[in-house]
Parts: sequence; structure tokens; C-alpha cells
Amino acid sequence: MNMLTKEFTIGAEIKSLVRDLFPICRSLTGNGVRETLRIISETLPLNLVEIPSGTKVFDWEIPNEWNIEDAYIKNSKGVRIVDFKKNNLHVVGYSTPIDKRMPLAELEKNLHSIAEQPDAIPYVTSYYNKNWGFCLTHNDREKLQEDDYHVVIKSTLEPGSLTYAETFIPGESDQEILLSSYVCHPSMANNELSGPSVLAYIGKWLLEKKRRYSYRIILIPETIGSITYISKNFEQLKKNTIAGFNLSCIGDERHYSNIETRYGETLSDRVVKNLFKYDFKNNTTYSFLERGSDERQFCSPGVDLPIVGLCRSKYNTYPEYHTSLDNLDLVTAAGLSGGYQLVKESITSIEKNYTYKVNNLCEPQLGKRGLYPNISQKGHYGTVNAMMNFLAYADGTNDLISISDRIGVPMHELFPIVQKMYDNGLISTIETC
Repeated sequence: MNMLTKEFTIGAEIKSLVRDLFPICRSLTGNGVRETLRIISETLPLNLVEIPSGTKVFDWEIPNEWNIEDAYIKNSKGVRIVDFKKNNLHVVGYSTPIDKRMPLAELEKNLHSIAEQPDAIPYVTSYYNKNWGFCLTHNDREKLQEDDYHVVIKSTLEPGSLTYAETFIPGESDQEILLSSYVCHPSMANNELSGPSVLAYIGKWLLEKKRRYSYRIILIPETIGSITYISKNFEQLKKNTIAGFNLSCIGDERHYSNIETRYGETLSDRVVKNLFKYDFKNNTTYSFLERGSDERQFCSPGVDLPIVGLCRSKYNTYPEYHTSLDNLDLVTAAGLSGGYQLVKESITSIEKNYTYKVNNLCEPQLGKRGLYPNISQKGHYGTVNAMMNFLAYADGTNDLISISDRIGVPMHELFPIVQKMYDNGLISTIETC
């Protein structure tokens, strides 16, 4: 199987998982999250953890568990004009139960639409304030007439638990790379499902390869989930985490994006900047001031984990974001494959990032080792220059990312050069992150 075929196959497999997960209604808690994690566990083995409602996690508290069976608005003729079973975005997340008849003026107080996107159903939540509501397209909202409306939300909000999943993949070192995504939104393909679906296949790939580092993969509800996970695993995370990536909105074809850590200087920042410079060129780097996902918690003062956000089009920058337009057409096999490759190459670069030191004084004689062309002519200089420039900066102080940045050669082009130098005894490795 050639590389292009393999990449297409991976993208198609990830898209199939997205498609399977798309209909499920997810929120911060509840059976939708558990069902989502159960399906993902068929690709990547997961351990589920339940944290009871009311548990204190730093300055927060685990909320009551929310589940929903049905919801609708019927007109006086008994016709469902808004129907949760047709699109689960129709209900405001965490809506309390209601069964009531009301006039249009009263109903309007609990309706949400976007005038600027009249064909889109918005995504709206009310997690921590008891409320109820419905979302619909602005076009449909404008069609509403004076009538006696029957409003029904069959939901429960009661003590239960918050569910998250994790898997630990050991490597040769106890040092860890943290990989995270979230499972807490209803039917939105890029914002919700691209991250966990790509991560499931990254985990599957990691299980099949020799690993220098250990990997901690977590699937959590956004914000409250990361706060909860950090509160329960703080010492372990601080002790062993050397790098990590939070995956969000990583399935469209428009762009590549990353959100830096607070100061943009960690190993994770450096490797992504290197890849963006050479290999994923249609990209934007956002500072921590433009954060919005779980990097907020992982990089918060006192936690200070080296976790970078990875996206295709960054959340809150594409027009379909947080609406029903973020659908299965927006996320493509090619887009998901690109997101998968970005994460895979970031991990590969970290795995192969050593500090090297040349074993000779002055330039080594490459010709007698078969590493220098027998005939010097135009066209051979590129590879030779890369070898010589690599050796010039392999002084025991520069890791491979630094050398790549300095000599202007992508890391993936240096990998075979490094291997040849190592095989011929010309360099030694100095363990580094």
C-alpha cells in the first residue's frame, strides 16, 4: 500500500467513526457520553472513570447528570414544528424538563436563532443555571404565528456522575506525552467529533509501534473534564508530562492551526512550529491569548503543562462553528487524514528528537564511509550540505529540532541522515526531550 492510499484509507476509517458517533446527543454528563466512549473503545481500548455529582474539583463542582429522551414544540394542530429527534441541537443543553402550553410571546423568550445565519440551528447550553430552551433556524422562527404551543422537554437533571475515559500506553521511558480531546457536544462533526475520532486512530497507531515515550490519552468533557482530570492526576501529570496536544476541530480541509502554550516555548510549541515551517504550510499559529479549549486548563498558572492546541480551522474562526452547519459534509476523509498526519508527525518528531554530538574533531572523512559522492558535481550538494551542516551543529548542545530550524532542513529529511551518521559511529546521542 503506497503512502497516498494509506492516508486515504485512514481518513475514510476516521470519517466512518465520525459518522457512527454523529447522531448521539452528548453533553457534560450522561448516557450520550457513555455511548460515545463505548463506540470509540471498539477502536481504542478505554478505561471509563465516573466522578460523582457534587465532587469538588479545585474551584468547581461536578454538576448533576443530564439525560434527555425527547423534546418538541407542537402547534395547535399537533404538528411538531421543532423536533429534538430530527436534530438534537434543537434543545438547549442541560434544559430542565417542561410540559406546558403557552402563547407565542411566552415561547419566544426561550427560543434561540441566528439572524445572520438564517439556515443554521445554533448550539446553545445552560449548564450551570437551571433553564430550558429551544434552538431553530431563523427562517423557521420567523414563520411562527400566534398560536397555542405545546412545549415538551422530557429530560432529567439529578445526581449521577461525570464520565471520562483514559488509556495509558507505556513506552521505554516513564516520561509521558499527553493527548486529549473532548466528548461533550451534540451533533457537530468538526467541533465535536473530529478530535476524539482522530485521537482514537492515533492511539491505535501508537499501540502498534515501538515507543520511546509513554502516552496518556484522555477523552473528557471540555472545561469541567480537564479541570476534573487535572485535580485527580495532578502530581502524575506534573512529574512526567514532557509534551502534549489537545485536539479540537481537526477534520476540515481549509487550514492547519495551533494554539501556543502561555509563553510558546515548550517542546510541543517548538515541534509544531517546525512542522508548520516545512511540512504543513497552510497554517496559522495563535497565541495563548486566543485560547478557548482545554489548553486553558492544562496551561493555567501552577498547572503549566506543555500542552498545545492542534486544529485544522481553529474553533470559533469558521462560519459553521457551533451550528448545525458543522455537519458531515464539512468534515472529510482528506481533512481528517491531514489532521491525523499532523498529530502523527508531531509525535514522530518528538520521539526522534535527541541531542547529538559529533565524535570527531574537524570534519569526518565521509568518502571512505560511502557517505560522500565519488564524483563532485552540481546536484549532489543538497544532501551533502545537509549532512555537513547537521554535523556542524551536532555539538552536544542542540537537539534535532534546533538543528533543523537553524540549517533550514525539515526534520523528516534529517532522520535518514542522522541514522547514517549514527550507524557509522560519527555521532553519539545525548538523551533529551
